[in-house]
This record gives sequence, structure tokens and C-alpha cells, in this order.
Amino acid sequence: DCSYTDDTICTIAIADAVMNHRNYQEALHDWCRRYPEPMGGYGSRFYEWIQADQPHPMNSYGNGSAMRVSPIGWLFDDWEQVIDEAKKSAEVSHNHPEGIKGAQCVAETICWLRLMRFSKTDVERKVHKFFGYEIPSMRDILKIGAEGHFDGTCQETVPMALRCFMDANDFEETIRLAVLCDGDTDTKACIAGAIAEAYYQVPETMIEQAISYLPDDMLGILSQFYETIQSGCRQKK
Repeated sequence: DCSYTDDTICTIAIADAVMNHRNYQEALHDWCRRYPEPMGGYGSRFYEWIQADQPHPMNSYGNGSAMRVSPIGWLFDDWEQVIDEAKKSAEVSHNHPEGIKGAQCVAETICWLRLMRFSKTDVERKVHKFFGYEIPSMRDILKIGAEGHFDGTCQETVPMALRCFMDANDFEETIRLAVLCDGDTDTKACIAGAIAEAYYQVPETMIEQAISYLPDDMLGILSQFYETIQSGCRQKK
């Protein structure tokens, strides 16, 4: 069976917040309560956050902050603003320094690729310099996955997702590598795919297939997002 996941819902929420000038917490709460049972569910602590009437940050370094942040890398052009907005989007729930750093790294990498057309070597060097991540080899990632380890943290998932992007030759291969790695595959694929979109063209057939599983309100935000970035109208939130 195919369906959207918590990654989809939370990414839509961040795009909605930026484009429609909503509070990040409000938008996440709204969308996640609207779709309380996505395929695969939400993480247990984040589900408690969703259910709370007045949610507070969880001091989490889970990969949820990084999986949802990609719209910020597209909707802001100033790199300092990308860093600031990624922090704001993360800290409403994932306010641990590692949770914030993971979101900032993903958003900034998208911005680098989109605006500066960095090579993959440049990306690896910049990620290490500014965020301190050592990107593991694909062999090491596959070994960890085969041992049954579930990579639920930013400090594990973000470097793994970056390796999937770096070792791939196109967008589809990026997604296939992320799924092959086992562990938290939908989140690795979400992060790696978001980065790969800033570097490669996404095949039209994949776009058509993916959007066929989305409900109308998500499609509305998605359409607004692509209209915004294609028009060159960036945000100054």
C-alpha cells in the first residue's frame, strides 16, 4: 500500500507556516491533528506533543525536525535567514541543540545547492565545517541497517541521508538508496529526496504518482509552494 506519512504532513505544515505567515507550532498542531493516523504513525513523544492543548518543546534530538524543514531551504534566499528560520521551525518541538542543528543542516544544504550550485564534494566539506557531521560510507550505513539498528536521531539520520544523495546519480536512485539502507527509511528518503530535488530534476512520472496519494488540502499547499518558488517570490518572514 502507498500513502503519505508523518514526514509529508509535517513538511506541508512548515510550508504552510512560511507562505501563509502562521506560527510554526500552530501550523504543525493543526495539520497533525487533522491527520492523526498517517501510515507509520508519529513518534510516541511527538504524538504526545500533538495531543497536548498547550504543547511545550520536548528537548528532542529526533530526526523529526530535519524531515520537515525542507520548504525553508526553498522559500528563503538569505543563508542567515535560512539558519534562523530552520531553528525556529525545529525548536517548537525539537529544541535540543542536535535537533536544531539537524534542521539547519538540511535547510542550508538545500539553499546551497539551489543558489550556489555547489558540487557534492563542496557540500560534504561545508557540512563538516559548519555542522560538524562526518558523513558515513554507504557500506557502513548498510551494515548498521542489516544489524537492525533504527536511526531515529538527527545526528544519525541527516549524515546517512546526505550519503544517499551523494552516492546517487539521479533523484530516483537517491530514494532507492535511502530505502535500501533500512532503519527509518521514510525519513531518510524524505531528507535525501528534499536535498536531491535541489540538485536533480524530479521525474514527472514520479511527481504524478506521488501527488495522486495526497488529499486536496495538502495539494493546495503543494501547488502554492511550487507557484511561489517558480515565480521567484521569496519570503521575508
